[in-house]
Amino acid sequence: MSIQKYTNFSLQEAQEILKPFNCVEGKTVNSESEKVIVRQALLFVTEHSDYQILGICAETMAQGLSALKTYAEALGYEPPLDFTSIDGPVYIKFNGNSGLNYLDSYVGEHRGVLVSCQSSYEGGINEMYGHLPLDLFETDK
Repeated sequence: MSIQKYTNFSLQEAQEILKPFNCVEGKTVNSESEKVIVRQALLFVTEHSDYQILGICAETMAQGLSALKTYAEALGYEPPLDFTSIDGPVYIKFNGNSGLNYLDSYVGEHRGVLVSCQSSYEGGINEMYGHLPLDLFETDK
């Protein structure tokens, strides 16, 4: 997958773009151009953390695995995709540092991806952004 890298952001600007995705306000992405900006801001911010943990809330397992694959690959990880099938909404968790993952049924109403940026050094990024669009890194739509 070829995702165009960010070009014109400062770290502060990228964080401001992602700030409304705070798991509370329910920010949505309404256009392809906005999707590109959010995608680039997320890539820029994740470059300033040691690793990321993904939490995916999806309507179906196929939708969740697609989001896991595209997000993980965009962030430089090779995600596991060999989960036991589950019907209905799912929650998938993937730790990019350890490779540990988890899949279960999900009864919540949220849909989207939580990206938790983890840094082990002072001044690093330790923030969570979400719920980001499930298809944020799908570029052939």
